Amino acid sequence: MPTRLRNALSAALIALSCLLLPFGALAAWVVYGLADTGTYVATMAPLAADPAVRGAVADAVEDGIMREVGDRRATSPEARPFVGDAVRSFTRTEAFRAALDAGNRAVHDAVLRALRDERERAVTVDLAPITAQVKHRLTADHVPLARRIPVEHTAVDVLPAAELDRFRKGYHVLEVAGFWLPLAGAVLAVTGIAVAACRRRAVMATALGTALGGALLALAVVIGRRLTLADLPEAAHRPAAGAIYDALTATLRTVSWLLFVVGMAVALVCRITEYYARLRRVSTAPAPDPAREQTRARV
Repeated sequence: MPTRLRNALSAALIALSCLLLPFGALAAWVVYGLADTGTYVATMAPLAADPAVRGAVADAVEDGIMREVGDRRATSPEARPFVGDAVRSFTRTEAFRAALDAGNRAVHDAVLRALRDERERAVTVDLAPITAQVKHRLTADHVPLARRIPVEHTAVDVLPAAELDRFRKGYHVLEVAGFWLPLAGAVLAVTGIAVAACRRRAVMATALGTALGGALLALAVVIGRRLTLADLPEAAHRPAAGAIYDALTATLRTVSWLLFVVGMAVALVCRITEYYARLRRVSTAPAPDPAREQTRARV
């Protein structure tokens, strides 16, 4: 095969490999990170100590309790401050951390089961166990009206049935892409390096493309955060949503910067080895013969 054709084929394969890299990393993150219940719960667990998340949860629980108690006009002036203080105190306890883990596990299991089966029904979660823990804590703190909080098996909608088919198709696509895109990218990169006329330069190009893919992935995470927070209807919940987004994408950010650093490091090593190879060729080249040079000049 001609050298020019080999270089063109190598460049095309390496470019395609680097293009698949960020998409493969994103798909693998969803399938092997977010789709694992244990990993998801462990990722979300530190959020129990985040002030913004605690505040958002306390506001939601407080509003729910006041709605369940009954007539807001009759009870809010006296009970709401006590309920609010008690709920915020509850968010600083181990019971709250356990309840948050239980809620995250229940929601994740329900969504995952819905995505993997073919039944067309809304995804719901029973909050009775969490409500029971909150009621027990408020009753122990002698909060007014705490005993009147009903602990019922209330189904809370997590994912409507109308949206389930679209999410299911997307999840199945990501399951396939999460395995095959990284594998295809690796095969294309190895093939591109193998057919290149100068393999050192091919490795350096692959490394630079990997670094660029990592940088683009990190940029996509930043842009995704901005868009996610901008779509929230209530600005007061943006700090909590930002903390959740940062927790979920921590692994993805680490992978993106790892790709960038490793790619730049490999490219630098290739550049240094190429420089020393040139110096070695120059030093081992035969010295010119003065007599021969004079003879050539006379001719």
